Amino acid sequence: MRRLARIITLFTALAGLFLGLGVPAQAFPQAAFPLTSNGSRGSDVVALQHLLAAHGRPVAVDGAFGSGTQSAVVGFQQSKGLTADGVVGPATWGALAITVRQGDNGPAVTALQSLLNAKRGAGLTADGAFGPATGTAVRTFQSHAGISADGVVGPTTWQNLLWHYENINFGGSTMCAQSPDGNAGAHWATAGAVGQLEAAAATFAATGNGRLPVGDAGFEHGGDIPGHGSHEVGMDIDVWPARTDSAQCTAGRITWQSSTYDRAATRRLVQEIRAKAPGHVQLIFFNDPQLISEGLTTSYANHDNHLHIRYR
Repeated sequence: MRRLARIITLFTALAGLFLGLGVPAQAFPQAAFPLTSNGSRGSDVVALQHLLAAHGRPVAVDGAFGSGTQSAVVGFQQSKGLTADGVVGPATWGALAITVRQGDNGPAVTALQSLLNAKRGAGLTADGAFGPATGTAVRTFQSHAGISADGVVGPTTWQNLLWHYENINFGGSTMCAQSPDGNAGAHWATAGAVGQLEAAAATFAATGNGRLPVGDAGFEHGGDIPGHGSHEVGMDIDVWPARTDSAQCTAGRITWQSSTYDRAATRRLVQEIRAKAPGHVQLIFFNDPQLISEGLTTSYANHDNHLHIRYR
């Protein structure tokens, strides 16, 4: 019993030391390379495009996984003896992820800098030069992720960084943040979900129907979110329907039954969400019977006043 007590005391002291250093006692156990394929968007795709260039397969760096990126991925997979299906999963990411450290230069460093900026707000110049500022940002992220903070970006750091969720950008004129369930800061999702939503919001705003109100998505590292039975893995995002006065970001929240509900604009919103993520929208819950009859949304209890997007 005395030996057990000493072991417990030692473990508690070590745990306290890690917490005191600001290092999680456990790294992200769920961290995994994301699945990225034709139709994907966002910062992971930007990183992919830079990494393809690092392997001698340059493509346009636009954050959109289209036919050019798919062809480059297939060619890369063939060159490495991988399944040439154009889907970037763990094996392909593992082959693409070049280990970089301070003093290195090139597209792989640009990929790293773009991810640190998008997912951790590092504020780096994405110039492909791994200097002291990039080294500091890397070590800060490694400490945040609970992995060895040595400043060397190898497979484990790449995996944790690519897995890490991204905060939705409300800095522009296309969206507004809402927290109807009191979940402040619950605007994190996978890079793919964020990229696809931001693209849809930009196109919708250009139609003159106002900004898109975005409610709860998830927390920075996933997990339970009060008031929701899902939204735990970065793939679920709530948005609000459009109003006839386009004031959905400033006026009261409505349902599909409200006199100020704009069905035509909401239909356009759903169409843009699907168009900006072809093959990557699993479903959209919203109880407007007309949109349901058109195959655009799916009925689900308690979804009269918001659209629940579930990305793949």
